Amino acid sequence: MTTAGEVITARGLWKSFAVKGKKVEAVRGVDLDVERGEIFGFLGPNGAGKTTTLRMLTTLLPIEKGEARVAGCHVAREPSRVRERIGYVSQLGGADDLATGRENLVLQARLYGKSKQEAAARAEEVLAVLDLAAIADRRARTYSGGQRRRLDVALGIVHQPEVLFLDEPSTGLDPQNRAHLWDHVRALRRQGTTVFLTTHYLEEADTLCDRLMIMDHGQIVAEGTSRDLKQQVAGDSVLFRLKDQDRSVDRALGLVRRAASVREVTAHGDEMHLYVEDGTKALPELVRLFDAEGVEVVSVSLSEPTLDDVFLAKTGRSLRDVGADEGVAA
Repeated sequence: MTTAGEVITARGLWKSFAVKGKKVEAVRGVDLDVERGEIFGFLGPNGAGKTTTLRMLTTLLPIEKGEARVAGCHVAREPSRVRERIGYVSQLGGADDLATGRENLVLQARLYGKSKQEAAARAEEVLAVLDLAAIADRRARTYSGGQRRRLDVALGIVHQPEVLFLDEPSTGLDPQNRAHLWDHVRALRRQGTTVFLTTHYLEEADTLCDRLMIMDHGQIVAEGTSRDLKQQVAGDSVLFRLKDQDRSVDRALGLVRRAASVREVTAHGDEMHLYVEDGTKALPELVRLFDAEGVEVVSVSLSEPTLDDVFLAKTGRSLRDVGADEGVAA
């Protein structure tokens, strides 16, 4: 067991792949520190490099450059010791469809060296913790999406790891099942398990993670608590949707760039996104300005900064709008 403090550290992690004869850099110089007992998140679009980083930390991919330590063990030099101390839940899961939930868990515990009696007792305990006891003796292939994902998490913790890695844990779940899974993850944290997860869901990162890093194109673009990251985006967020006629967006951009209250502005299609010092004061002034210049506003919204605003400020793109496929950097 490692002592209190950092349970995961990495410096200069780098990974590239050959794709169609070309070198693609999936992870480019990632540094990270994860404290014992926290829920730590990697937020970013699909293709940002999150899963590749996770696979290096869990010994599933060799580290090309840099080094990392997980649960007190050097990842490159002590991979077996790392695997003994961690749990890993991939995006696809790992349960045997033809075995029951209980059989899956007992087998997993036995593979980690527990006796038959210990494995059975631990399986029973985990089934109760993740609300699976009532369906424990059904084959895994009969489970719903939410039940299957909880079984995946159960398989990741049945051997009582120090660190649990979750790769996009709630992908494909409906909002209710997603919220239930978050409750279970928080319970694991309260029991002392360090949780490291990747996600592209803004709400998941905002609600669940104690601390997070935002990743894009293989690099870390921001890190901190959700609150700290939002405070980096000063002021309020204003979104205008303009009637697309007579280059109204171009004319509006020219107007707002001269406005003293506007700190930043970006435009995409018929939408214009502004950051202003005080939205309640700036909004009516901007609307009057547009009206005087004949720029027709279809809709307008005012909000405090979100994690998407942070991503937009750091990358120039909205995380909500980023496509599902952005290359090999999964």
